[in-house]
Amino acid sequence: MKYKFLDKLSQDFSELLNDKEDHNVIIEVDKESNKKTFTAHSVILRYRSSYFNKELSNIVTNGNKVKKWIFGNDDNNIKTITKPNISAQAFEIILKYIYGGIIDTENIDERIVYELMIIANEFEFEELSMKLESHLIEFGAHWLKIHFSLVYHSILKNNKFKNLEIFCNEIIAKYPNIIFESIEFTSLHESALVSILKRDDLRMKESEIWDYLITWGTAQNPTLPEKLEEWSDENFTTLKTTLQQCLPLIRYFHISNSDFIDKIKPYKKILDKQLWDDLKQHFILPDRPIKSIILPPRLILTQELLARENCALEKPTQSQKLFSTILYEDHAAIISSWIDYKTTSYSLTNNPYEFKLILRGSEDGFAPRTFWNICHGHDNTIVISKVEGTEEIIGGFNPLTWDKTKEGWMKTNKGFIFSFKEGNSQNSILSRIKNENYALHFHSNKDEVGPRFGKSEFILKSCFFDFTDDCLNQCSKSKFYEKSLRENCNSFSIVDYEVLKVVKKSN
Repeated sequence: MKYKFLDKLSQDFSELLNDKEDHNVIIEVDKESNKKTFTAHSVILRYRSSYFNKELSNIVTNGNKVKKWIFGNDDNNIKTITKPNISAQAFEIILKYIYGGIIDTENIDERIVYELMIIANEFEFEELSMKLESHLIEFGAHWLKIHFSLVYHSILKNNKFKNLEIFCNEIIAKYPNIIFESIEFTSLHESALVSILKRDDLRMKESEIWDYLITWGTAQNPTLPEKLEEWSDENFTTLKTTLQQCLPLIRYFHISNSDFIDKIKPYKKILDKQLWDDLKQHFILPDRPIKSIILPPRLILTQELLARENCALEKPTQSQKLFSTILYEDHAAIISSWIDYKTTSYSLTNNPYEFKLILRGSEDGFAPRTFWNICHGHDNTIVISKVEGTEEIIGGFNPLTWDKTKEGWMKTNKGFIFSFKEGNSQNSILSRIKNENYALHFHSNKDEVGPRFGKSEFILKSCFFDFTDDCLNQCSKSKFYEKSLRENCNSFSIVDYEVLKVVKKSN
């Protein structure tokens, strides 16, 4: 019979950590004002960590390295190891784990858990590293999505956290702009780009994927001429060599004829001759067999086809003629009268405005960045959203131009926000601006915050890159507008939203 007293063993070794008399290792961590010194015992470090075993076995003094030997008063060698890139808070937790075998994540925020995972991997605590990776995926998904760029590039650099890589690639598949439109895209490692391009569920049009691939490839070769007409055969060969792992992953046969001519043809020299011949034949005689492999269409193409079929089956009745998926014409007439605030009302027949669709979440995506990219440069727009769980419609009119390059407060006295309770055009709230200096706010983090009217009198926001996902949209108590749109100021999710451009009808 075996009796294990591991709790007592852990407690005793944890107390040994506080023994300042017999230590023979000093570890300095963090930078400048946050720098902190810890003491430890080489025998513990060596047998608990193969990393420290290698560090402590290296007894050669090298002024170019961040470790050195010094001598204590008792003539015992004391080794000092400096780790300036590890925070004192995280290292203290790791050191307690080394001695006691325990880490309690209950009162540790996700940022520290993430740092602990990186440190555990560096110190070759494989079991701990894997446990913390699983913990982050299960309990820290929200934080991981907010800090996606940091996490993604870090895991690619370490090439150890495979489950996190899968987690990130699934996010990229659903919200590809988060990586393709990031400033770090061109520095993405080839293996990461390949893993993304292999996914059948990457929600991007193939011609857009091709554009980004060319951008990435040319960025790896900064000496290539800027103008394509100046490229030599050698330049095309250089690009072809750079993209040799990626080119076979493009779904060429699912690109439209116009995009094929405009985007693929200028770079035909980087394609294999057989593929180019087959592509030309396919677009002229699509039913004739070819030799090249035809990869299946990505999921987004299949979804678009299904959506078109469903739209064809679901025709609106004459009494409810749809010009959007959220508003009806009677809503449009009311909103138009609010724009021309001196007008009492407009009817369905005398409305001088028409609303032209710019963006629809269910078709273009619900990521905040998508809003800024598509609506950039458009003025006189209406943002409308449909609240999940109710028929409530909430929206706002912005006469100004949406500009993704700007940050801060935008001034106007002509905008307004509104709501239709239960979608009923006769049960509405109109709230005009009462402080024109705080009419709209263009947030600095456009990956998280979309349109924002006032302080948060109407705001669409998401840390999950999807306004329908994490219930952060809000209509707060009115501060810069006349009225609050909702009695309940709690945040909410939406089922869809649209941005419509208000255009004066020509006579």
